Amino acid sequence: MKKEKFNSALKVQQGIEQPPQTNDEAIRNMAGKKSVLPTFNDLFNGISDGNRVMLSRAITLIESAKSEHQEMAQKLIDACLPASGKSIRIGITGVPGVGKSTFIESFGAFLTDRGKKVAVLAIDPSSQISKGSILGDKTRMEKLSANPDAFIRPSPSAGTLGGVARKTRESIVLCEAAGFDVIIVETVGVGQSETAARSMVDFFLLLQLPGAGDELQGIKRGIMEMADAIFVNKAEGDNINKAKLAAAEIKNALHLMPAHQSGWIVEVGLCSALTNSGIDEVWNCISDYVETTRRSGFFANNRQEQEVKRFQQAITDILLADFKSLPDVNELSSGLEKKVYESQLSPYAAAQEIVQRFYESLKKR
Repeated sequence: MKKEKFNSALKVQQGIEQPPQTNDEAIRNMAGKKSVLPTFNDLFNGISDGNRVMLSRAITLIESAKSEHQEMAQKLIDACLPASGKSIRIGITGVPGVGKSTFIESFGAFLTDRGKKVAVLAIDPSSQISKGSILGDKTRMEKLSANPDAFIRPSPSAGTLGGVARKTRESIVLCEAAGFDVIIVETVGVGQSETAARSMVDFFLLLQLPGAGDELQGIKRGIMEMADAIFVNKAEGDNINKAKLAAAEIKNALHLMPAHQSGWIVEVGLCSALTNSGIDEVWNCISDYVETTRRSGFFANNRQEQEVKRFQQAITDILLADFKSLPDVNELSSGLEKKVYESQLSPYAAAQEIVQRFYESLKKR
């Protein structure tokens, strides 16, 4: 007995062969090839000529943790120092979602239209788990990144407190040597240690949101004390009245803050990166601040104090690197961490023991 042929409305169509997930030709071309580090002369001459590619390579070099890279990086920084210090350094911070990247793109375009060369050092938070960063600021500042008079460099915070990368100060020196008039440092966001960002810029701008409930809830007293100006961003459309209310509340709160050492009175204003309104007011405020503090001598004195603080921080960084480089210290560290974890030893006692081992290791050198 013959089986009846089963007819179904569902038929399996042969699919289209998918392309490979990797570019085999590119892999073959790259096989055996290594990224060649430019020479010192190539980097220095490229920076002096304003070559953005060489500037980017130089920043990558100074961010490297390899000892052989650090030697050339320090030589490069020292060579660039005489040509640095001529820019205006601006720090920009604010709560996540306040529109820092959008503001910087609008502000950067405003400055380049007036003949300024702008460098943006945008710091992305690093994951505490994967240690990675998205580094997506170039995509958020698409127009500015394509501007020939602008340079955008995203860098991972790598766990550094203060929302700035460890090598941001050195990056500022290289950008100034490359001829940039305005250096903008965008921090991770408002935190407990934004003093690190404040300690490397001339002017500190705090952006605030309108209509976020209690307008002062998201602003820590410390960050308000450090800010040279507070502008409420996104002041457009239905937000205008909320922005005005927020600005009024901020002004009232500032009356309770101590006066700035510079004698500068913190300015509060409204702006909209979306409509470009108030952007000129921000620049006028910064220009007034620079003129006022230069006339009083505070501007130059502040930079000199920042260099001294950087010197003190560098001592800590070098000692910590030497501390971690000793094999016997590292061997002892893992054992002590286990004892601290199991509450067999107090953290302070463990620290004393490992520091003592460090001193003993130094004597053997």
